[in-house]
Amino acid sequence: MKIIKTLTAVALAACMSLGLVACGQAGDANSSSGTEDASQAEAQTSGEATSEDFYITEITDDIFARIKGKSFKDDCTLPREDLRYLHVLHKDIDGNVHEGEMIVNKHIADDVLDILRELYENDYPIERMRLVDEYDADDEASMEDNNSSSFNFRFISHTTRISKHGLGLAVDINTLYNPYTKVVDGERIIEPITGEPYLDRDASFDYKIEPGDLCYNLFIEHGFEWGGEWTDRKDYQHFEIPDSKLAEWYPENVE
Repeated sequence: MKIIKTLTAVALAACMSLGLVACGQAGDANSSSGTEDASQAEAQTSGEATSEDFYITEITDDIFARIKGKSFKDDCTLPREDLRYLHVLHKDIDGNVHEGEMIVNKHIADDVLDILRELYENDYPIERMRLVDEYDADDEASMEDNNSSSFNFRFISHTTRISKHGLGLAVDINTLYNPYTKVVDGERIIEPITGEPYLDRDASFDYKIEPGDLCYNLFIEHGFEWGGEWTDRKDYQHFEIPDSKLAEWYPENVE
C-alpha cells in the first residue's frame, strides 16, 4: 500500500509539474501574441506604417472581378498587366485611421505608395480612398463624396488616345474640396458641381491642396505635375505624370 501511495503521489506531482510547464508555455505564447497585437495597434495609432498596411499587388482575379465592366470598361485597351493595386492607410481630418485602396499604373505604383505612406505618417488628411468602381466608375459621384482615386479607363474626347486617368497615370486627392474648373464659351464648368464653394483658393478650409503643402511637395518631388498650376483650366485635385514620361511609356498614345 505504501509503495502504491508513493507511486501515485510521484505520478501526480509529475503531472502537475507538466501541467504547470504547459500552462507557463501557453501563458508565454498568449503574452507574446498580446504584445504583438499591442505593438501593431500602437504602430497604427502613432502613424508608423507597416508592410502589412502598405503594399502593392498585381490585379488578381478577385480584384479584376470588382473593376471589370466599371473602371476597366469593355473597350479598355490598356492591358490588365499594366495596372497595380495599392493597399494603404490614411487619416481623416479628425485623425481617424481608415484603410484605403487605389489602382494605378505599374510605372507609378512605387512612387504613389511612397507618397501615400508619407502623407499618412505625417497626419496629412485624406477623407476617403475607395476604388471608383464603388461608385460604378461615375467620376462625379466619386468626387462629390470627396473620394481620392486614380484609374478609370476612358479615351480623350473625339480621339483614340487614352486619358492619363485611363492609363492610371494621374491621381486625384480630396476631390470635393479641390475641384476642376474651366470656362467654355463663357460658361464655367465645375466638377464636381458641389465643389463650387471651394473655388475660392484664398479661403481657408479643410482638405485644401495648395502649393507648398505636404501633398503638393511630395507629388512634385516624385515627378508629377499639379493641375492647380495650369493656366487654361484649374484642376486642384489632380496630379499627373508629364507628357515626356507618357511618350516614353506609351508612345502610341502621344499626339
